[in-house]
Parts: sequence; C-alpha cells; structure tokens
Amino acid sequence: MSEVRDIKKGGDELFEQLKKLAPGTELRQGIELILHARTGGLIVIGDYENVQPLCDGGFEVTAPFSANTLAELAKMDGAIILDDNLQKVLKVNVHLMPNPEISTSETGTRHRTAERVSKQTNALVIAISESKDLVSVYYRGKKYVLEDIRTLLSKANQALQTLERYRYRFDQESRKLTAVEFQEIVTLSEVISTIQRAQMLLEVAREIERYIALLGSEGRLIKLQLDELIAGIDEEYSLIIMDYKRTKKEAGEIRNKIDELTPQELLEELKIARILGYASDPSVLEEVVVPRGYRALKKIPRLPMPVIENIVKNYGNLSNILRASVSDLDDVEGVGEVRARSVVEGLQRLRDTSLKEIAPI
Repeated sequence: MSEVRDIKKGGDELFEQLKKLAPGTELRQGIELILHARTGGLIVIGDYENVQPLCDGGFEVTAPFSANTLAELAKMDGAIILDDNLQKVLKVNVHLMPNPEISTSETGTRHRTAERVSKQTNALVIAISESKDLVSVYYRGKKYVLEDIRTLLSKANQALQTLERYRYRFDQESRKLTAVEFQEIVTLSEVISTIQRAQMLLEVAREIERYIALLGSEGRLIKLQLDELIAGIDEEYSLIIMDYKRTKKEAGEIRNKIDELTPQELLEELKIARILGYASDPSVLEEVVVPRGYRALKKIPRLPMPVIENIVKNYGNLSNILRASVSDLDDVEGVGEVRARSVVEGLQRLRDTSLKEIAPI
C-alpha cells in the first residue's frame, strides 16, 4: 500500500489529478493504446497559459479529444497538449523546453522534461515509456508511477483483508467497552484503545477508497466490500468521543486532531488523552471514567438523536440513566411513556447481552 500512502503524504491534489487516468476513462484507454503500440508519448494536460511559452515548434489542431485520436497523435515524436477538461487536443508534435536549471531526479530525456514541466507549471504531465511499459505521472513536481489494473486490484484486496482483521478487533474492543460501561469500571486506557482501533480502521479504509478511485470502473466490487466493512464505524467513533471527552471541543474537531497524529503517535495513549482533554499524567490512564450515555442510547432502535441529547442533558451520565425509572424518563422532553419503557428495557437487554458476550474473557 506504499504507493497510495505516498499519494496521501503528497496531498490530495495529485490524487485528484490521477482520477483522470482511472480505468474506464477516455484518457486511460488512450494510454493503453499507446502502450500496446509501443510508441511512447509525452502528454501535457491543462494550464495552457503557462505551458505555451515552453513550446517550440509543433502545430495547433484544436481537434476533439478521444482515445483513438490520442493514440494516433502519439506516433509523432513531440508532446501532445490537451485542455484541462480533456475535451480538445490543443497542440501536437511539440518540443517542450522547460527551464534547464530546474532540478530533476530523472535520467531519460522524456522523463526529465516531464518532471521539469510539472515543476514549472500547474499542468498534469504524463510520460509513457516506449520500451518499459511504464507510465509516469507528474504534478507540481510530485511523481506517481501508474500501476496496471491487476496490480491495483491485488493491493486493494490485500488492504480489504487487513481492514477485515481491523474490523474484527474493533468489534471486540467495542463489545468489551460496552460491558465495562454497564459494570461501571471503565478506565480511560480502555476508551483510548477503542479509539485507536477505530482510527486505524478508518485510515486503512481511506487507503482503499484511493485504490477504488484509481481503479475507476474496475473498483465497484471493492467499493461494495468496503461499505460493508466500515458500516456504522464512523458514527460509533464519534459517539465514543462524545461520551468521554473532557473538553468543550466538538467531536469532529477532536477527531481531526487524532487524524493528524502519525502512526507512531497514535500508539501513544497519553497523546490521545490530552486531545480528549485529560491531564498528561500517566496515572490518568487507569482512572475510572463514566460515559455520558450517547453510545449506549444510540443502540436502542428508533430513538432519535435529539431525544438522546435531552436524556443525557437531564441525567448527565449513563450510570444515572440506568437508575432512572420509566416514570422518571417520561418527564424528559420528547420521551413519553412508550419511549421511556423502550429505553429502560433496551438498556437492560443491552446490559445482559454485553455481559454474556464477555463472560468467557
């Protein structure tokens, strides 16, 4: 998964440009035709205003863009200039002359030119090797080597297997957290462990989403499997934070802070504790904490979030909610007798089920 990680580190700009080359697009079909013909090619897309001064020779055509047109024009030696929307071919058989003082790590003439043009302009530049079946994509100095569909599918499936293991571990942590919540013996360390699992799971899911985008029309099955594996995770992650944060910051802001952590920092419990609003003392990790009750109440069918918020506001935490009677809950705005009974019975069922699930542990 290193290629996708590199895209992420390089920012989303390159990734957004790579979507133009996904399988099923006209551009990708044209590139496949060029590879099959072994003619090679240099394609520049967009930012014509800044690319034009680098052009020497060639001729304007303003022809409609298509895969076959691209493949035929690539039989000439020079570069092909396309508009940003991939609607027209603007210029062909062009000799590009970027600033030679711009540094480049490439060795071949075509690839050196491509990297320099990408650094000097905002254009997307594609260099197709005629001998190595290699497609190198450059954008603002960043490089990505285009992988074939089989390689991407293999990596996406490997990532799905990793995601499946992460989902299993998250579900284990989540069930354990629910059980100790009802026993009123939750430690901050157990909360953070569940948060770590959720964050790692979603990071793998993001990598798979990038594979899906790069796969284009070939990524539909991967997308279905991904959606199934991450169902409900996003909401539960936010509810855990809402239950245990000790800061006035919103759950989304806290999640963004956690998302900024490196993989190494994510393993440091105290870093996450500080983001949640707790002290930096290691002893805080063994502190018994009480959830507000958002996550437990959300597991009760047909209980709207505004009603959940009213219950939490009235009782403060899950311990107090568990001690409330039907008549007590009936007095909460938006609850009523039917919902009150549903809450009491639902929490009792959830408690019994969760304790049975962890009994062998």
